[in-house]
Amino acid sequence: MPGARVALVVAVCLVALNMRPTITAIGPLLEQIGTDTGMGAATLGLVAAVPLAAWALVSPFAHDLSRRFGMTRTVTGALLLLTAGTVVRSLPGPVIGLWLGTALIGVALAVANVLMPAVVKREFPARVPAMMATYSALLGGAGAIASGLAVPTSHLAMDLGASEGWRTALLVTGGALLLPAIIVWIAATRGLPQARDTSEGAGRVSRGVWSDATAWVVAAYMGFQSALFYILSTWLATIAVSTGRTAVVAGLDVMIYQAGSVAGALLLPLAFRGAAKRWVAAALPLIGMIGAIGLMVAPDAIIVWILFLGPVSGASLGTSLILMAERARDHHASSALSGMSQSVGYLMAAAGPVLFGTLYATTGGWIAPLVLLTGVLVGQVVVGLAAGRERYVLDTVMPRDTHST
Repeated sequence: MPGARVALVVAVCLVALNMRPTITAIGPLLEQIGTDTGMGAATLGLVAAVPLAAWALVSPFAHDLSRRFGMTRTVTGALLLLTAGTVVRSLPGPVIGLWLGTALIGVALAVANVLMPAVVKREFPARVPAMMATYSALLGGAGAIASGLAVPTSHLAMDLGASEGWRTALLVTGGALLLPAIIVWIAATRGLPQARDTSEGAGRVSRGVWSDATAWVVAAYMGFQSALFYILSTWLATIAVSTGRTAVVAGLDVMIYQAGSVAGALLLPLAFRGAAKRWVAAALPLIGMIGAIGLMVAPDAIIVWILFLGPVSGASLGTSLILMAERARDHHASSALSGMSQSVGYLMAAAGPVLFGTLYATTGGWIAPLVLLTGVLVGQVVVGLAAGRERYVLDTVMPRDTHST
């Protein structure tokens, strides 16, 4: 029924809108959080890395959870847990609430991040690039808005009497769209298949993906592009402030960076056509290197380099999500691949903000951290060359004509 499909598209879009704000609002608020809590640069990098570490630890279990409870029910649970984490993180009191809430947010996002590409693979098999591009564009757009509004919202909260405006900002930017997303998701997915799948065959898919070479290529690509995004979303505002820009302008810089990622994601389907799609994964980080090197050579022109890095980040995320769907024969394999690649990928990404912050704290400048960023892009190029080859995970385990309903 067309109406039901439209409702499902809206539901997927609303879920996408909630996958980034709880994370991207942190970067522009790091200075305030450090001032109020006494945390140093390296510790603040750990705060940004907690969700990534949770994604690395939890992602492999998301596929098994979906087999046990059903894919869409598991996403519903993840949205509810995301709401709880957002509230806990923003509660006044000991700093343990910040750590606990951030961890809950990380667990919730890990599950949803893994399952949404599989949902798209199952429900929109003929529209995977377009749907994943839209999904990743909304991720970037919502993240951009959260980054841009974080500091002004914290200032407004303090003007209204809040002692720690950053807590209010995190609650507002992270929780504004959660309730509508939960309601629409439950309504739109009520008639979708919820059957559990605890068969031995499904178990082999879950285990076998860890020994599959193609899966490891997708995982590595996920790791490099995620490290790029989370390093920049965490530290770009601090870099901007070091060039003499105000905290509010620096937050807007992060918003522009993430708005650029929306443009990159939306343009991605145009590149994924014909023979050109073979080279997209490797070409994107080459463009990003212009921005990374530019930040080292001419940091005062930061807005110019953001215009290179933003679209590359958005298109790279979209490419990763497309690979998770298109390198699998069906949604079971896609879910397993998504869980494995996001676990490995976010384990790599979690180290990014911490290493970047540690290098900055150790050297007192941005050259060494930006050399690290350039190295991440080089790794993404190398892996992208392999990721562009049209191969499928588990082809030795699953018949080529295997399809699931």
